[in-house]
Amino acid sequence: MTVNEERLYIVAYDIRHPKRWRRVFRIMQGYGEWLQLSVFQCRLSRERHAELIALLDGIIHHGEDHVVLLDLGLAERVVPRVVSLGKTFTPIEREPVIV
Repeated sequence: MTVNEERLYIVAYDIRHPKRWRRVFRIMQGYGEWLQLSVFQCRLSRERHAELIALLDGIIHHGEDHVVLLDLGLAERVVPRVVSLGKTFTPIEREPVIV
């Protein structure tokens, strides 16, 4: 997948147990930019998207927790129409991935 094929996602989650919430939060820090409590903005290739889903799926309790990944479209083409009160919202830019 090329850089131009990365997609922009908003990931929001509601995790019932604080220990699981912290695990999800730490994972999300490696995949995107923290916007506010339990909400991240992520720029992901198809592979990183699948990897993130697999990691989250292994942590959450499906009867208690909820994770939503909103696909906003191709990262290089999307122009989010966002109303942001308080802090400024800026779409996440392409950054090198350190493995």
